[in-house]
Amino acid sequence: MKTKILMAAVLICLLFASCKKYLDETPQGLISSDELNTPTNVDKMVIAAYSALGNDYWAAPYTSMWAYGSIRSGDAYKGGDGTGDVSDFHAYETFSLNRVDLGTTDNTWYRLYIGVNRVNDALGRINNMTTADYPNKVERQAEMRYLRAHFYFLLKILYKRVPYIDENIPKAGYDTVSNRTYTSDQLWTKIANDFSFAAANLPTKQSDIGRANKFAAEAYLAKTLLYQAYTQDDNNNVTSIDKAKLTQVNTLCDDVISSGQYGLLADFADNFLPAFDNSKESVFAIQYSLNDGTPQGRVDNGHSLDYPMVSQYGCCGFHVPSHNLINAFQTDNSGLPLFTTFNNTDIEASGDYFTSSFDPRIDHTAAIPGHPYKYKTDFIYQATWSRAPQVYGPLLSMKETVAYDDPTFKKFAPFMSSSKNWAIIRYADVLLMKAETLIELGREMEALPLINQVRQRAANSTALLKQAGGGATSNYKISTYQPGVNCAWTNDYARQAIRYERRMEFAMEGYRFFDLVRWGIAAEYLNSYFNAEKSRVGQLQDAVFKKNRDEYLPIPQNQINFSKGLYKQNSGW
Repeated sequence: MKTKILMAAVLICLLFASCKKYLDETPQGLISSDELNTPTNVDKMVIAAYSALGNDYWAAPYTSMWAYGSIRSGDAYKGGDGTGDVSDFHAYETFSLNRVDLGTTDNTWYRLYIGVNRVNDALGRINNMTTADYPNKVERQAEMRYLRAHFYFLLKILYKRVPYIDENIPKAGYDTVSNRTYTSDQLWTKIANDFSFAAANLPTKQSDIGRANKFAAEAYLAKTLLYQAYTQDDNNNVTSIDKAKLTQVNTLCDDVISSGQYGLLADFADNFLPAFDNSKESVFAIQYSLNDGTPQGRVDNGHSLDYPMVSQYGCCGFHVPSHNLINAFQTDNSGLPLFTTFNNTDIEASGDYFTSSFDPRIDHTAAIPGHPYKYKTDFIYQATWSRAPQVYGPLLSMKETVAYDDPTFKKFAPFMSSSKNWAIIRYADVLLMKAETLIELGREMEALPLINQVRQRAANSTALLKQAGGGATSNYKISTYQPGVNCAWTNDYARQAIRYERRMEFAMEGYRFFDLVRWGIAAEYLNSYFNAEKSRVGQLQDAVFKKNRDEYLPIPQNQINFSKGLYKQNSGW
């Protein structure tokens, strides 16, 4: 026994001697903070900040915002294998089951602030360099402020009142920054200031694909000011519309439009096919990659739950178009939307896509039984590809997916996704933002050709919507608005038209709910939706939208705890 103890003691001494040797040496795999302060390394920190744009994953998908903006809007159901599968998303779509302690709400907050932190770290280093040492200093400052504004924009529309931390606040002081330091309106102004700086200091074109340019900053600034223009009180009620800000939005959109760098793609489908990444309609997009030297590539993990349950894919059947959305694609005898009566006919229940007429965007947006999947006429979508058709029905979302034989497709068991870009702002959004501002400024006739551009493109987007025999997949009929011929283009009518057009154009892209909130109609709209949809699906029986609360997610309870009560909860929670 004594011999064993002695041997153990000797081994311990040798171990500590060995450890001391390694502790005395400079680690080879680490770099000190000061060593990062070189032009080469600062450029790498800038790239790291860009990478945070797409650093979400299936349980916190903040790239497209589908879990927060589609399934909370009436456009989509959660999907998956019943209500208990990623149950936090079920709480989001019912509202009544939402809580302050949901892990997804906390995780999303955390990951977005990781993005803010990467930007601030890079900015702090850039600020301390001279233009002589770092000729790209001002341009890189502008890029970082653009990215920071993007992350804060998402935080703002999700949580409303968030702590604003920039590169000038030392990390030791983070716990002194309240989420009530700034009013809601002041937070919008902070975000707008970053976009304004970016617009003033970025070039009109970038040699590196994926970097923000002047017009991307102007478009995002326009979007920010458009949200800010719908003034809200502390209880989330829209109390007025700031016409001066709308005028700014109009001017910014004009600058993007007149640049000549952007335009609508000929076919709506092209926006959602990898071959058209970074095309003329893409104002700013998240860049993904495959075969880039990493084990799995940098693919779009935020959409990895949204593929069909068929052998070519395998999982997981989330993000299901609602009955209401499918019905909304119907058109009247003149090819215009059925603003108030579209939901009287339940198309999904009948499976009949020929008796009624439809906006062609229905088959670019939704995977429907009997229709080609991703335009492959030999690959027909089946109801059995849905994971839980008895709960959510047989449909799936399709804009975010790619064909199984597309070179960008990647399986990483049990999930899959692609390296296809995901657009943050499309040119169509610039056109429709300008149209909305003109309508709210009482200039609806000027808005008419902008909306009609988008509708005409939709009408021209049927070439890929064919069955194997060459016949149309559905009965398509869509027309432009022609005052005095097929409509009366009053201000009220034009407002209905722009709001409807945004739904058709951007369905399942993740921002519908936030439109409803900024317009101040979320409670009325969604409770009306629930009243009808509860008779069609069972998972919404508990659903109800509580006005003056559910316009925003609660501040995560974990974050309130971490702040030792410094953060204050949102209205109604």
